[in-house]
Amino acid sequence: LFHALLFGADFVEEYLLQPTPGIYTDGTVGAVREKARKLDMTNSRENVSEAYPVTNPESCDNNDLFLLVLVFSSVSNVTQRDAVRKTWANQTQVQGVPAKVLFFLGSTQTSLAQESLIKESKLYSDIIQGHAMSDALHREPIDITVQALRWIIAFCPVARFVLLTQDRVYVNLLAIVSYLLGLHRHPEDLYLGRVIQKESPDRDPNSPGYLPPALYPNKFLPEYCDQTAYVLSQDVVRKVYIASAGIHAAVPADVFMGLCAQKAGVAPTHSSRFSGEKHIQYNACCYRYLFSSAGMDSKELQTVWKDMKQKYCSLIKTYSGLVICKTLTYLHKLSNSWE
Repeated sequence: LFHALLFGADFVEEYLLQPTPGIYTDGTVGAVREKARKLDMTNSRENVSEAYPVTNPESCDNNDLFLLVLVFSSVSNVTQRDAVRKTWANQTQVQGVPAKVLFFLGSTQTSLAQESLIKESKLYSDIIQGHAMSDALHREPIDITVQALRWIIAFCPVARFVLLTQDRVYVNLLAIVSYLLGLHRHPEDLYLGRVIQKESPDRDPNSPGYLPPALYPNKFLPEYCDQTAYVLSQDVVRKVYIASAGIHAAVPADVFMGLCAQKAGVAPTHSSRFSGEKHIQYNACCYRYLFSSAGMDSKELQTVWKDMKQKYCSLIKTYSGLVICKTLTYLHKLSNSWE
């Protein structure tokens, strides 16, 4: 009964947030998927690398790589990157399979900042730097996302799965890899995260994310995964990259990914174990179960990582931990809304 009460809401949520069958009927889907199937950039890596000031092409030399993690970070967030390196990213084998964590950054504003970034890259060999393909600031997150997809296809096509996340997110690699290893279906068309449904397009002409009806006439945006953390199978990386060339809307990066996925005929899969943009109030046994928690500063990341290495959680402790962290998160959100 306790198990049913605790997890019942999550089960209902995951059932309700699964994509509607037959939602993708666009006639261009077949063409996108066929083009993605034939896409191969391995022979043009030298030309592709010219688009990346920092490339680190040897990052994916392991042909058995199971999970590639790309952490989006701003150039100035050195302290946060160091905290990630010392905590959850400090793993090369997870559940017996190889994993690789890299940071993906955009352009620097000064030559001094670029020199500093190159030094950081030489020290850790975990930096990839792309750049915005347009001068419009509201397009930069989209451009960086597309650049990241292109880098994966060119330099890391061996990775079976790709996790895209941000530097202020705690990622439970052990739990995510365990889930992926346990998949019973062929790992294709996987677009896994916290799914956002029934969100209305931004119709405000004065907004940076304005989506005019001429570009997108539908009442609701397509289903998409919150950008704080989500997983793509390697085939989906290629499919959404091909589809991205036909998406011209200046929307948030995660909405953009949802539009690309829709065009490629890929439906998102919801998991309530991803926190989305929420910061989950800390409890060690709760965090052992979750896939992610957002809004994590460097100090909290260190606390979590220390506990994850030391504490064992029985089934009953996991249950109680989830009750505690969910209750505290709800109360914290409630108190903030009152303020």
